[in-house]
Amino acid sequence: MILLTLTTLVAAGASMYLIQRGQTIARLDDSLTRSVDEFRVLAQEGVNPETGQRFTKAEDLAYVAMQRTMPSTNEGLVALSENRVRWVAPDHVELRLEADQELLDFINASADSGRVSLATVTTAQREYRVVSIPVKLDGDSSEVRFALAYDMGAELFTLTRGYVVFGGVALGILALASLASWILVRRLLAPLTKLEQTAARITENQLDERVPVEGTDDLRALAGSFNEMVDHLQSSLQAQRQLLDDVGHELRTPITIVQGHLELQDNDDPDDVRNTQELSLDELARMNLLVDDIVTIAQANRKGFVHTETVDISSLLDDILSKAHGLGQRQWEIRERVSGEVTLDPQRITQAMLQLCSNAVKFSPQESRIALGAAISNGMLRLWVRDQGIGISEEDQSRIFTRFARGTNGSRHEGSGLGLSIVQAIATAHGGHVSVFSHEGEGSIFSFYLPLHTAPSTLTESTGEHS
Repeated sequence: MILLTLTTLVAAGASMYLIQRGQTIARLDDSLTRSVDEFRVLAQEGVNPETGQRFTKAEDLAYVAMQRTMPSTNEGLVALSENRVRWVAPDHVELRLEADQELLDFINASADSGRVSLATVTTAQREYRVVSIPVKLDGDSSEVRFALAYDMGAELFTLTRGYVVFGGVALGILALASLASWILVRRLLAPLTKLEQTAARITENQLDERVPVEGTDDLRALAGSFNEMVDHLQSSLQAQRQLLDDVGHELRTPITIVQGHLELQDNDDPDDVRNTQELSLDELARMNLLVDDIVTIAQANRKGFVHTETVDISSLLDDILSKAHGLGQRQWEIRERVSGEVTLDPQRITQAMLQLCSNAVKFSPQESRIALGAAISNGMLRLWVRDQGIGISEEDQSRIFTRFARGTNGSRHEGSGLGLSIVQAIATAHGGHVSVFSHEGEGSIFSFYLPLHTAPSTLTESTGEHS
């Protein structure tokens, strides 16, 4: 049993170390690949801040790329021209690639291929994860290489040190477990081993494992508490990862826009300064809206996102209509209603319905009719919004509820691209769902289905028109 426990700890530790080491290298590769993509965008679409024109010299392109690249911790960069160091990182960057001649030799040698090179390079000084980018422009025959590299030893140091500590702690636990198994808990050894093995299989990217809940004693309560803890941990990690991905993906564009216009701003031209200021404020306002929506999406996966109470659905529909009038000059009306009390979160339902109304305003002409309604459908409460707008193609209907998705007819409209995702998250939090029925040129109907916690017979349906 002692040998089995030791083997389990070693296997778990080694597996977790190898997995996280691979994740670290994958993270470095992803960062370097993003830098390559950003360089390509700069080469294809960027302009020289000094001339305001497209780049014509490879050295100028490499210089601007280095100015706009902010190295991470343990990351360095260098530009070479004609096999000699041409540009180096700012003084505050600790990793000095130009000081390692073996690394420079590798970068120069990779120029022969004429392609982007991503590799691990080991020199007498350290081990690098390096990407070498050839910089070539039409009409410029100079040979320029732009390289970024991470110090892999420094990146893996914390991980390695942590697993050294893990090893020491594991040995201590093993010794105590050995003593306790002989003295106190021989009969409990089998269920505790199950708990230990399940915990060992749980990693940052594998949180689906759960401890089997068996028996009626304290061990059952312990297993249940552990499973509940992993549930909360899994939900929090997923929300955190999605939030970080969304922020990194969507905030880069407005930041780049503001940075580019500020760099090209003519401080001696009042009109240019005013226009740049207005554009920057507009982009910052869009970023603020985007952050609010991203936070709402992140909160949707947490317990307590909705706070239900008993609400008169007819009065709630009237409140929503009253607030919708401020969204745009349209012919607002209630075509169908349900009278009676239901259990839901009135704030979140109002937020979702107003989001659907806001979308209807965006994609419909002024003075057109927008109708709201409530009905009982297949034992569920159905809240709906119908407009007379441009409609949605069948292709777009299958993707508009995904994050940051915009229909082909809606690309010119402002918004974070998260509105319908928020609506769907609110419906899901209530145990319901959202659907859309639309034809291009004829308008759309968005339906918000919620489960009823009261008997449908206690609710009364009616039709009519109220604006």
